[in-house]
Amino acid sequence: MIKRTLLALCAVAVIADAKPLAAGESIPAGPLKTVDGESFDLTAAAREQRLAVIYYRGGWCPYCNTHLAQLQEAEPELRALGYRILAISPDQPSKMKESLEKGAMTYTLLSDSSMDAAKAFGIAFEVDAATIKKYEGYGIDLEAASGEAHHLLPVPSVFLVGTDGVIDFAYSNPDYKVRLEPAALLAAAKAAVEADTP
Repeated sequence: MIKRTLLALCAVAVIADAKPLAAGESIPAGPLKTVDGESFDLTAAAREQRLAVIYYRGGWCPYCNTHLAQLQEAEPELRALGYRILAISPDQPSKMKESLEKGAMTYTLLSDSSMDAAKAFGIAFEVDAATIKKYEGYGIDLEAASGEAHHLLPVPSVFLVGTDGVIDFAYSNPDYKVRLEPAALLAAAKAAVEADTP
């Protein structure tokens, strides 16, 4: 427990309803969907190998797309450390296919259109009416993206998870323009692996 606590990095300001899971806590099961609409069991995936769970706002978000591209560059090193990247957003599976077509991603995209998993991770928050109207002015339709009317988004977050399903490292930042740099992610992943090595 001590080693997990030392690995924790949480940058969380106040967003109503958002209380992210921290290092030492277990990840929730889901429910999640693949780009083909098939069910995906997060806890089963964690039993198979270490996970880098990345929550982003959606394919419509330019900051998210920049971050996803950076993850693509970091993936070979993460894979060498035994990690599988799972990038999760509220986008429904059909919208995720569009993201895959736009970018040359080799990691897994998952849909949490219901936002039930994000709620379990403690990172879901409701977008206020003024922001929804502002997004509409930019041509962003949250309901069309998710296929749901809940108006929920995740606080952009990163969780490194061990094969025991327990979080080794957690980072959440309510400022959607600020993302965990690949170098910091890789450093945290290396530290987690070293901490688990006898």
